[in-house]
Amino acid sequence: MPHTASPYLAEGPRVGIRHFSYADGVEFTVRVRESEELHRPWLFPPASREAYAAYAGRLIEDPTKAGFLVCDRADGALAGFVNINNIVHGGFQCGALGYGAFAHAAGRGLMREALGLVVDHAFGPLRLHRLEINVQPGNAASIALARSCGFRLEGFSPRMIYIDGDWRDHERWAITSEQWKSG
Repeated sequence: MPHTASPYLAEGPRVGIRHFSYADGVEFTVRVRESEELHRPWLFPPASREAYAAYAGRLIEDPTKAGFLVCDRADGALAGFVNINNIVHGGFQCGALGYGAFAHAAGRGLMREALGLVVDHAFGPLRLHRLEINVQPGNAASIALARSCGFRLEGFSPRMIYIDGDWRDHERWAITSEQWKSG
């Protein structure tokens, strides 16, 4: 029986992660539009093909970013995304995570599995030492996801990130490779 290579960089029992491609624009933007109620007011991913092309281009071409699409292994459909932004090597070896589930996949534990795969990838092949997640205090689902993956609350930053026309407060969550290994 011939072996077919997996389309995923990493896979778990229910999800696989792979890099963004320009060809994913149609499905991604359809899922974003279906998920607007879930994402607001926390997240504003690209909803048009033009905006997706610019967004994906940054994730594909910028070495300080790494974008991962979360795919449901049952049917290959996009379930969400996890991005590592602001990647710095050298003495810092850190990146900042951002993520979002799509409405049809929310609440099924797929993002927990996917975030674990991305953290493994960040601390493995990307050779990072620390990952951070910045979350608006009212975003209970995002905080629960960070906590469930072993991230620890490090602090609070008032008016930290400009989102939807205003500077928003954020909680800072983080994990190091040593904490991930021991978790």
